[in-house]
Amino acid sequence: MIEPPEGGRTAHADASAPAEPAIGGPSGPAPRRRPGAVRRTSTIDMRWPAGPGARLRLDGRARDLLTPADGAAPRVLDSARLTAGFEPASRTVEWLETVPRRPGTDALTGARGGRHSRGLLASVMADEAAAGTGLYLLLDDIAGATLIAGFAYSRWFPRDELAVIRRPPPRPMTGVCTGFMPGSGALMPDGAPVLERHTEAVPEVDEDGDPWSWHEVERITEMSMRRARRIDVRIDGGRILIDSMFQDSATEPGGGRAAVHEYRLTGEAGLGSGVVERLDADPRVLPYRECPLASRNVDALVGVALRDLRGEVLRRLRGVAGCTHLNDAIRALAEVPALVRSLQG
Repeated sequence: MIEPPEGGRTAHADASAPAEPAIGGPSGPAPRRRPGAVRRTSTIDMRWPAGPGARLRLDGRARDLLTPADGAAPRVLDSARLTAGFEPASRTVEWLETVPRRPGTDALTGARGGRHSRGLLASVMADEAAAGTGLYLLLDDIAGATLIAGFAYSRWFPRDELAVIRRPPPRPMTGVCTGFMPGSGALMPDGAPVLERHTEAVPEVDEDGDPWSWHEVERITEMSMRRARRIDVRIDGGRILIDSMFQDSATEPGGGRAAVHEYRLTGEAGLGSGVVERLDADPRVLPYRECPLASRNVDALVGVALRDLRGEVLRRLRGVAGCTHLNDAIRALAEVPALVRSLQG
């Protein structure tokens, strides 16, 4: 059971609240593809080709796959790729290439990762956002990917060596999210994060025996980080059914991968309205004891239109009410209406 620190309960907690959510462990292979469903998968691999402390490179892939209801062969509906280079300290975009090419991406060169890049992206690629494409998902993930990339260093270098590698130093995080609420055991006295994090060994995401389950996933053995997503969508009567997975993991020096963030999301929305009727967050792997508490707050998004989730998540689950990575997992569900249209077309 997770116990929050003294004075650190979320706004939704009270004396009659149920037991605190627990970390369930890695969810394992993706569920079997269902006939009549569409699956979006994406990965962003982060690495440093010139060595630790040098330019960060991102390689992203996304694919939408339809599994026909009539038993016909699976069909790729759309795919996208992204390659980009970043100055590691400021997370500034130095160069960016995408497939397919889009004129708006030129405006992102020189932008810093984080809220600024997401705001700029939403402005210059509004049509892509409205279309809910896999390319937009990859571009929107630049902010989160550049933020978490440095976790890989902690798996490859002793703590005393990390300080001499050219990386942004830890910064105060108090109040940024549920895990870093005031009084959290995840914080050092100066507000910087505690370096010891809970992780779990995980397999490659596509090791489930189904060659169609994921897009092509690169096997990487050097120091790297990966953000992986899966979003399954199907229609049942007048409801949209959603099953989603989000995972951040790093390669290990001795082989294999270690996950530091993993959530599974399930939900329902009205087919006609596109409004969220149910949303459940299942924390599977998280770095700190307090982190799973954020999963109790997702009911705040019931009644929100799926298409509005990118903005509403940031408004309703701000600060200690949310988790940076849970928020990222939910924001991608804004693209579910596009996947529904592919089922109806």
